[in-house]
Amino acid sequence: MKSHKYHRKWNGSVRFAAALAATLAFSFGSLSPVLADATTGPVAKQIESRVYVSEDVMLPMRDGVKLHAQVWRPADQMAELPIIMMRSPYGFSKERITVALKADGSYGYLAEDGYIFVFQDIRGRFSSEGDYVTLRPKKTTTDGIDESTDTYDSIDWLVKNLAKNNGKAAVTGVSYGGWTAAMATIDPHPALKAISSQASPEDMFIGDDFAHNGAFRLDYAWSWVSALESDGKTMKPFQFESEDAYDWYLNQTDLATLDQQHLGRKVPSWQNFVEHKNYDDYWKRSRPSHMMPAKVAVPNLIVAGWYDQEDFYGPLEIYKNQEKGDDNGLNYLVVGPWNHGGWRGEGASYGPFELGSETGTYFRSKVELPWFQYWLKGEGALEQPEALIFQTGSNQWQSLETWPAKSQAGVRNLYLRAGGRLSFEPPQAGEAPVASFVSDPANPVPYRQRADIKPFMTKGSTWSTWLADDQSSFASRNDVLFWESDPLPADVTISGDVAAKLFASTTGSDADWVVKLLDVYPTDESSPAELSGRQRMIANDVFRGRFYKSYENPEPLIPGAVLGYDIDLHYASHVFKKGHRIAVQVQSSWFPLISRNPQSWVPNILQAKAADYQVQTHSIYHSPEKASAISVRIAENEE
Repeated sequence: MKSHKYHRKWNGSVRFAAALAATLAFSFGSLSPVLADATTGPVAKQIESRVYVSEDVMLPMRDGVKLHAQVWRPADQMAELPIIMMRSPYGFSKERITVALKADGSYGYLAEDGYIFVFQDIRGRFSSEGDYVTLRPKKTTTDGIDESTDTYDSIDWLVKNLAKNNGKAAVTGVSYGGWTAAMATIDPHPALKAISSQASPEDMFIGDDFAHNGAFRLDYAWSWVSALESDGKTMKPFQFESEDAYDWYLNQTDLATLDQQHLGRKVPSWQNFVEHKNYDDYWKRSRPSHMMPAKVAVPNLIVAGWYDQEDFYGPLEIYKNQEKGDDNGLNYLVVGPWNHGGWRGEGASYGPFELGSETGTYFRSKVELPWFQYWLKGEGALEQPEALIFQTGSNQWQSLETWPAKSQAGVRNLYLRAGGRLSFEPPQAGEAPVASFVSDPANPVPYRQRADIKPFMTKGSTWSTWLADDQSSFASRNDVLFWESDPLPADVTISGDVAAKLFASTTGSDADWVVKLLDVYPTDESSPAELSGRQRMIANDVFRGRFYKSYENPEPLIPGAVLGYDIDLHYASHVFKKGHRIAVQVQSSWFPLISRNPQSWVPNILQAKAADYQVQTHSIYHSPEKASAISVRIAENEE
């Protein structure tokens, strides 16, 4: 336990209007320019905004390159103020910054409190000089540069040259901005007193934007790369010929040359995806927690969202790795009921699920604002709990001394049983030992209803809320297996790690395994009409079978061989209410969220040809000897 941290519990009780989708209306996804997009705040906050004025500056770096930044300060500034810097490749529109700094804006609480805000274009983007490199790795020579050196040099210039600054600085940001905030700690400037790394990616091959367990995230990767690397200085979403993203991607027969076919040239990041098909140094070198100092020296408020389909893995992994060296109690975690950057809006609902309070407003006013007041102004007491976790299902905030809260939870297995039963009791002898389904790459399982699958950057896309989609329609497909518990006689609370152990075989030489843990709502009057019978996704992920032994050195699967797959479904904190059921779905495609697996062996799936895609039969085993299950941590229910 970190002795100086104060632990408390806050239970939300206020309803809110759903503004989350509007908050990220112009979002470019996981490495998205959230600040520029998130402009809504609590409707009830009708106070006069503090006026901010801006100036453009060019900051010299150690290698002679100059980086562009906007400096915004209160027009009525009298006293010296600290600096809060955000660094991004997406550009900062002055119009959107103006709105974000208003009293009811996404950074309104900080703006009203008074800070000098610095918004900087990273190297090679917009008005900054130099060459752009996606997730630029740590320098390898003493005279080299990286995002850490650029941050150091920027802070050094700012504290020495900006009038009326108090000599203290912080770096924050969401997504790519969260990653640059984490990178600022590698060799921190003495004036850097705190950061808040929000929704930062950690590992693009294992669990964040571009791949999960080696399974390529097709729609996101193509949309992001084609927008960011279109000309180097703008963000121009790719113009699809059709709004039906499922159909468009299904008709792309040569993914390796997608950039040349549709953009007329090779795009650096896309070609990196093609070249680095396995888990090599290209992927490993950009993991921030592997570059950050082993001993935490800069206070970090790490923020994640349960419904962040781009970067949920990253913040939790950074927290876990940094916690190993947090001798001085500087590493903190907040996990809320948000999609990517949703805490910058009201955060009162997610899809049809009311959250019981304005969770985003609460975070910005009661967590983020006191954090920067304490570290940059020396105001107030740091009453931040070690881990502030929002428990879904009960809609309660929990203040915990550790995450996961191991002392409160015991590991239990939810076993997949014959006849589609899900039970805490293991399979018995004599039960049917296997369930099978036919997987056809020509008809992959969509990740949501076809009518809702638009390219995620297009106008009208509801990408930001797809994790709230009802999963019940997929349970009736012949290529999706479904297991369901009896109605629960009492609440069941899970808190912490969630993982799948699948014993599976295929008639092919490769296969994807998609696993979803679901909360099934009753169909009686206990459920609101819009939630009646709904299958709510609580945890999920995909595993590409060829990596069952090694991410670095994949192997073909042996047809018919039963293999054990350990699939990390990450974390959850959720209450399955009395009368609800717990359910599990298993399938082999999730399109076009995940690229299709040919199901026959090819060295590089992005280079697969039409003939490589073959129909195969997949089987999941649930015998006493091969007991497929989902492991969860069962926590005591809190009153």
